Amino acid sequence: MSKGSVVLAYSGGLDTSCILLWLKEQGYEVIAYLANIGQDEDFDAARKKAETLGAKKVFIEDLRSEFVQEFIWPAVQANAVYEDRYLLGTSIARPCIARRQVQIAQREGAQYVSHGATGKGNDQVRFELTCYALYPQVQAPWSMDANLMHISYESGVLENPKNHAPPDLYQMTKNPEDSPSEPDLLEIHFTRGVPVKVTHVKEGTCKETPLEIFCYLNEIGGKHGVGRIDIVENRFIGMKSRGIYETPGGTILLHAHLDIETFTMDREVRKIKQSLGIKFSELIYNGFWYSPECEFVRHCIDKSQENVEGRVQLSVFKGQVYILGRESPKSLYNEELVSMDVQGDYDPCDASGFIRINAVRLREHNRLQGAAQKKL
Repeated sequence: MSKGSVVLAYSGGLDTSCILLWLKEQGYEVIAYLANIGQDEDFDAARKKAETLGAKKVFIEDLRSEFVQEFIWPAVQANAVYEDRYLLGTSIARPCIARRQVQIAQREGAQYVSHGATGKGNDQVRFELTCYALYPQVQAPWSMDANLMHISYESGVLENPKNHAPPDLYQMTKNPEDSPSEPDLLEIHFTRGVPVKVTHVKEGTCKETPLEIFCYLNEIGGKHGVGRIDIVENRFIGMKSRGIYETPGGTILLHAHLDIETFTMDREVRKIKQSLGIKFSELIYNGFWYSPECEFVRHCIDKSQENVEGRVQLSVFKGQVYILGRESPKSLYNEELVSMDVQGDYDPCDASGFIRINAVRLREHNRLQGAAQKKL
């Protein structure tokens, strides 16, 4: 007698194939679910393998467009970076994958969901928190990772943090030393902090849909070796781990968005928004995309992007992204005001009072320090 149905987030790899067999042996009916989020995968072969192993049904879902629009774009708006370097390629994919897994479970009347994430990592937290948030009745009776945003590598020889990555490890990016000898010049258009158009300045190539934009930036960044990092990070469960990541398109967008945001956003608003971006990154990394606090932070970040509009020109070359120029109808940059040759509305005499007011606390601090020294 069947113990019920399980929707398994299936990758076709060793871990999830073993889990599929084990679930069958335990008396569960297994529904295998594969999410296409841009990884290089033979989906037909994975389907046949799941069916051969005994899956009752196999669903292959193309989530690439919604992954870009609903998950990557908010991360771009937030300048989301975990611990100053990690662009959250794995973390941002998990709520997208798990959401569809829950939808399939609800549609098929499944009582359980399952995944192949290790108990020592962050992914089991990310998967299960999403499932419990969206489908409270579900039960989870128990590492992939490549996607449209990045590829990550861990374990094996990489577990020793002093070991260099093997030269043939990288799949999305060329070695910068072997990349083209001429840069690619791009112009990226933003509306409300979201890229809406990318144009190759020399070739005239133009991409305007979210999926096309991100795939094209991955292509350009990849051939120039952009977006490689090798880091030791703090996992949510308390241990440190080493990860090597390739995020070419995301790295280009981070540079471009930071530039147009600084150009168009009020200084004090941006300070608050930066702190929200750090919080947003932590929430994503720790698996709380569907939490009330993350929803609140996303709304605040979206509000901050109302005037983040314009075009950024940049060069992609030999592992680097170089900003060349920017323009915006909502720019806060006043060329006349900052010019050394034009006085405009700014009276230099005003600076004297401004400086004296700001010096009050410094003088008082110095007075206090002097008094303390005399006592000694």
